[in-house]
Amino acid sequence: MKTRDFNLNMRHILLSLATAVPVFAAAAVPPIVMAQQQTLQQPPLITEFQHVEDQWSEALVKQDQYTLETILSPTLVDISATGQISTRNQVVAAMYEKETPQPVSMEHKVVNVRIIEDVAIVDGTYIERTKQNGVIHEERGIFTHVYQHVREVWVCVQSQRTAVVEQGDEKKKPEKKKSAAALPFHIPFIHQGTDSTQKSAPPSNAE
Repeated sequence: MKTRDFNLNMRHILLSLATAVPVFAAAAVPPIVMAQQQTLQQPPLITEFQHVEDQWSEALVKQDQYTLETILSPTLVDISATGQISTRNQVVAAMYEKETPQPVSMEHKVVNVRIIEDVAIVDGTYIERTKQNGVIHEERGIFTHVYQHVREVWVCVQSQRTAVVEQGDEKKKPEKKKSAAALPFHIPFIHQGTDSTQKSAPPSNAE
């Protein structure tokens, strides 16, 4: 009887240890590994073009002309948030012009990628901080970059940005009626305006 009780107790202890092993193993995973696992969960296309966008942003901030010219096509058409149209040579030259705002930091976040044969349409959000005459200016908005697959690499042939403008004391325009049709993808909000603190006036009783 004692031997049987001993075997049952040992079996219970072993089962308890086997159940606890996955818990200890999960707790022992470093935060860096957890972050890498989360990154790997992204779609491969998002990860691939996010890497290209990061290189693009870093090249502009560091004035890396060589890297920038490997990403931008010689036939690039760049449309800024203000509607200014530039070629690749003009984009590169602007990095060295003291009269133009110089980028301090730039962040691009890829949200959606569509592939049409050898063309990729990349949509996302951006935050750009520039400096001119000692003044830092921040611009946030959405972008669309069109890439073409040339010689085993992706090069950007079209770039367009749209700044997100926060309305202040200006009179707000009436909102247009939105369609109920489903959107192809969702771009998260990158700028949240402050809520109005003005209270609406009570309705007039005048006849």
